[in-house]
Amino acid sequence: MTDMSYLDGNMMDGPLRELFAVDLSGATGRCENCGMVGPMGTMRVYSHAPGLIGRCPSCAQVMLRFVRSPNWARLDLRGLTFLQVPMPLDQPHPGPM
Repeated sequence: MTDMSYLDGNMMDGPLRELFAVDLSGATGRCENCGMVGPMGTMRVYSHAPGLIGRCPSCAQVMLRFVRSPNWARLDLRGLTFLQVPMPLDQPHPGPM
């Protein structure tokens, strides 16, 4: 892949806060392609397309796609095998419904 200028994954915190009530830059994810596990803030984020593309810092495969329009937001996490979000200790764990 040709290296274009990119931003680090921390810049996605603002846009993703529209969907999630927690900071995802400290969440842990695993790249589906190479198996690297690390904080989402280490992704290389490319904003040259319509939307944001988060690539693995190790193998450069796409881990995340985020597109926002005035009426909807689309989040594609097909490049992740998991996303582990740290939960604040001061929030009680929800019980069964």
